Amino acid sequence: MIKKVIFSLLIRFFILVFVFVFLIFSFNYFSKAQAIKANIVVDTKKIVGFINPNWKALAQGGEEKGVRMLKNVILETSALYPRYIRIDHIFDFYDVFSYDKNNQPVFNFEKLDQTVCDIYAIGAKPFFSLGYMPPSLSQDGSLIDQPKNWSHWSLLVQKTIERYSGKDSRFCGSVSGQLLENIYYEVWNEPDLETFGKWSLYGGEKNYKTLYYYTVQGAIKAKNIYRFFLGGPATTALYKNWLTKFFDYVDKEKLRIDFVSWHHYSKNPDDFYQDLENFDRWLADEKYLRFRFLPKIISEWGYDSNPNPIADTKIGASHTITSIFNLVNQNLDLAFAFEIKDGINPSWGILTYMGEKKPRYFALKLLNVLQRNKLMLTGQGTYVKGLASAGYNKISLVLVNFDPNDRNNELVPVTFNNLTLGTYKITETNLEGKTISVNFTINSTVLKKNVIMTPNSALAIELDKLD
Repeated sequence: MIKKVIFSLLIRFFILVFVFVFLIFSFNYFSKAQAIKANIVVDTKKIVGFINPNWKALAQGGEEKGVRMLKNVILETSALYPRYIRIDHIFDFYDVFSYDKNNQPVFNFEKLDQTVCDIYAIGAKPFFSLGYMPPSLSQDGSLIDQPKNWSHWSLLVQKTIERYSGKDSRFCGSVSGQLLENIYYEVWNEPDLETFGKWSLYGGEKNYKTLYYYTVQGAIKAKNIYRFFLGGPATTALYKNWLTKFFDYVDKEKLRIDFVSWHHYSKNPDDFYQDLENFDRWLADEKYLRFRFLPKIISEWGYDSNPNPIADTKIGASHTITSIFNLVNQNLDLAFAFEIKDGINPSWGILTYMGEKKPRYFALKLLNVLQRNKLMLTGQGTYVKGLASAGYNKISLVLVNFDPNDRNNELVPVTFNNLTLGTYKITETNLEGKTISVNFTINSTVLKKNVIMTPNSALAIELDKLD
């Protein structure tokens, strides 16, 4: 009897296993069967908008104190042509603030100047995250507590702006004048996170509203300066309560705000569509009209908010390109990829600590073939996406095959319509940076070709008219 019961249970177990495996197989099979294959068609004469290269913004975290993190990667970073580079820890890593023997504030920008000079050597401008609290100013000596003296915090902000946006400033030998225009100053970094202080919008000692208020007071006292931008709140994500309560306070106190910023990490590139939709919906009330049209900045974004080995693979690279395709379609001024360079241990870098290039580095570089005018592109598939552009005598197309399961192979038909007849150079560049170029004469207004897109590959196709 016992043997029959055991046998019956085993039969049921194997039946359940079989059904489970069958369901998984069926799901994968039908999911793949329903996947839409790409058939890319580019109309080279139909401009449908403009491409804002908001991806030309990079962030560097505070991986090491007392080290010029960017010094050994100036050449590599400059090849990505970033417009801005964001840095944090500016008040604690660079010993900017201290007290003299009479307990009066002393400011020393010498160490910070060195990193700012590295940013200018790259060809970018600095985007400052105003933090963290200098230990000598902090109530408990930590980097995340409120200051002992709010007026001294305001003075620190004032002196920082006068240093890096001042009309009389000159550093790095030749950095002055218009190079100091349009610098960004962001109030703190991820204030909602425990690690960075857990500042609140609901009162109490650690109140972000108080932090923002005294930061604004310092900014408006800055003298003899070029135009600059002040904003925040640089939260870990876009949160409705943080936006509305923060804007309610800014409006009530009539405070200056020049941009709104937040961070976004997600393994799903489609999530990067959602932020701006939420922003507009949450601020639909007429009282937020002033804030709806503020410049919007994602001051950190990436695959994962924690260091993740997958981000350093081709999956991470194709995720980067697909996400940027989505970000380009948003009303977004800047999107700062985090981060430029690893610390001693591997982290979020597009470069290793020694400056070796990772796949995401090549992904960002590939995107720089895109021109200003966005062209009509149809025929995107489930996995293969594209973005096409036009410049003077130049057509550029970037394709990417993003598949988190690393399985999708496609032979993708690509058609360029309405080409001008003549001689062209066609250049194809893959994700590893390898290029193939050939000159040919087009006797028809249509050019067709097939390209093989392996899982998580990317390809740039450039058509340069030679005559």
